[in-house]
Amino acid sequence: MTRRLIPDTLTLEERAGHALNAMAGMADPEYGGIPFFAANLMNDPANLTHGDWDYGSSHGRMVDGMILARHMSGETFGAETEQRYRDNLMTFFKEDGLSYRQENPNFGWEPNANLIDQRAVILSLTTWYMATGDAKVKEAADRHVAALKRIAIKEREVWYYPASEYKEEGWPSANAMLLRLAPDPAAFCGRLVMPLLKYHELTGSRDAFELCQFFVALIVERSGVFNKDGSFNDALAYRSGHFHTRLGTLDAIARFGAFTGDASLIAFVEKSYAWALTQCTAFGWTPGDMKEQAYEHETCSLVDLISTGITLAKSGYTKYWGTVERFIRNHLTESQLLELDWVKETDDKSRNVVGRISYTNVAASTRGAFAGYSAPNDFCCDVNHGRGHTNDLQICCLGSGTRGLFMGWSNTVTEKDGKISVNFLLNRGSVWLDVESYLPHEGKVVLRVNKDLPSLQVRIPEWAGFAKVRILRERNGAVAEGRGSEPSRWVKECFLQLNEAFAGETITITFPLSVRTTVETAIGQTFVTEWRGDDVVGITPRGTKHPFYSGRRVYDVAPMREGDLRRIENEFVW
Repeated sequence: MTRRLIPDTLTLEERAGHALNAMAGMADPEYGGIPFFAANLMNDPANLTHGDWDYGSSHGRMVDGMILARHMSGETFGAETEQRYRDNLMTFFKEDGLSYRQENPNFGWEPNANLIDQRAVILSLTTWYMATGDAKVKEAADRHVAALKRIAIKEREVWYYPASEYKEEGWPSANAMLLRLAPDPAAFCGRLVMPLLKYHELTGSRDAFELCQFFVALIVERSGVFNKDGSFNDALAYRSGHFHTRLGTLDAIARFGAFTGDASLIAFVEKSYAWALTQCTAFGWTPGDMKEQAYEHETCSLVDLISTGITLAKSGYTKYWGTVERFIRNHLTESQLLELDWVKETDDKSRNVVGRISYTNVAASTRGAFAGYSAPNDFCCDVNHGRGHTNDLQICCLGSGTRGLFMGWSNTVTEKDGKISVNFLLNRGSVWLDVESYLPHEGKVVLRVNKDLPSLQVRIPEWAGFAKVRILRERNGAVAEGRGSEPSRWVKECFLQLNEAFAGETITITFPLSVRTTVETAIGQTFVTEWRGDDVVGITPRGTKHPFYSGRRVYDVAPMREGDLRRIENEFVW
């Protein structure tokens, strides 16, 4: 790590440190460290609540998120809480290898192995094993994957789950079997592919790969989740085109296509992804679904959108690098709760109910979390469409938001076959080079090269005007200048080719900033959006509860601060 003046602009590893605060803070010390699922910040007083997602789903997302955030930031805060989450998670497994929801004294649900929970469980076990190589974790994961394979209904060409929950004695009902694909196959099968594929990559698990094969075949060839034109099936049986499950499934299929070299799967995903973008804003707000919950954006959906876009960009659809950077710079980071002066709290503990609700230390516990349901212009979703006010924070969105930070951070600088690519113009340290971004204040990026690089390329935003790009290279007192208008400067449509780079070299790239206004549409409502480069700096109408994009300050010269850019020799790859 270095200590120097760096631009005081978006640094994802610092945001990960803030997320750690919330992931630790959501643990309920009065209820065995089981995390609260939701926070209602608009209530007076604000409160934290438990629910049926507390177990495999919430613990899995917290274990995954805390490991990734710690890897990014180097922070040690919350280590004891993380260990409690890990210990709790392991107790949820039954002899059949599946993770079960537990009884709660305040609610009447029965213990069951919810299929959505299982996705978060194998996700966390995979990240946990990636980070530690712990044999006990692998043993649990192997048993879990084997169980997921065992309980699947197997036909010659596809496998599927006939219901949303499994119980120790089997599937809940004969009727569920007859309904076949009525339980959402994207939610229960499609989204499982992403963590299962990664587990296969890490361990060679044949069971995991077989599940991926048959679930992908189910989605693409038989399910009807996606229409022929790429749009989402909005039938109620398919959760009315629920964006989180649709986009998470697209992410999974794209990864499987890239892993197997199946270009047809990549093309299948790109068609639906392009359609999905027509339903979203350019800064990253997504619908909740196509009907009942249309206006209720989930941070989870946005992170799926980010992850899918990255896989497509790596697969040759390079235009999506810019799309994803806009999502990261705007709705993802704007959705992270850092200021809580507006939250109304109480010191009265008399209304607390253990295992159900708490009014204690809500603001301190949730700082760093991500919006559960946000509006395009406001952290709080208090809307005239859909169901009205819903949870302001949800722990699934906290875990997803942290993963979104990680996906942006880990893909800012990448290496393939000796070629180094700077894909996002964000602050980032790496063993190859450090990126210092002056955006959105100045159209300027400084690269400080840490080791000799045989080939280096940098993505330049499409609005920059490629002919107006300037390059200044400094090494050992020698200075060389270049222009974007020079022949053979550009590769893959948007990458500035810099060829060899050398340890100790400083490369400064400058370009004009685009200042523009767009009209963004979200479920029939329009928002006049002011841009500076890829950053939204104003939006009309203004939010009324905790407004988005109204406090962003832009200067002619980027402010500087003393700071560190973290370099990691062996980075996780997800």
